[in-house]
Amino acid sequence: MTNEHYFSANPESELALRRIRVTIDGTPHDVSTAGGIFSPDRIDAGTSVLLANVPPAPPGGNLLDLGCGWGPISYTLALQSPRATVWAVDVNERALDLVRRNADQLGLDNINACRPEDVPDDLGFTTIWSNPPIRVGKNELHNLLLRWVPRLTPESDAWLVVQRNLGSDSLHRWLDGELSDGFAVSRAATHKGYRVLRVRRRVLPADL
Repeated sequence: MTNEHYFSANPESELALRRIRVTIDGTPHDVSTAGGIFSPDRIDAGTSVLLANVPPAPPGGNLLDLGCGWGPISYTLALQSPRATVWAVDVNERALDLVRRNADQLGLDNINACRPEDVPDDLGFTTIWSNPPIRVGKNELHNLLLRWVPRLTPESDAWLVVQRNLGSDSLHRWLDGELSDGFAVSRAATHKGYRVLRVRRRVLPADL
């Protein structure tokens, strides 16, 4: 990569597609990646930890992959829940293009790869799976999570993977203090220096 970041909107490096073989939901697949995105050569360790420690995806509704990159979480959600709609959300246009290419090659027609502003404001999610972009900075990260986590439907969960030495425990405390009483935050798993955080939206009387 050049001086661009994986959270750049439009990477300046030349598009050079490459094919890699990865295991998605237990099955090997060939997918396309490129430079200028997050972890273009493999499924990164954090995403692998997340995928190994989440329950099966809900069978229906709208499922969110927040900060999708080239899409391993989105493909997993789409394969597990073919009747659901998967929203693969990222600011990096190259990453979104790759998600669309790979979804087409994998025969996954239930993935919408789009920028955050293209997601309807009134849409609720039956789950959120995310390896959030920690390196955007604390304020940006907090704003990101406060924008999307409250859009969980009642009795739904967000699953977030964060490296311990990049602030997973402080993020846990912040989420616990910042979200309303309608949410419960817990540590679901610890593996290879990563924490998987679960944010559960409770049912409140207003939801009944």
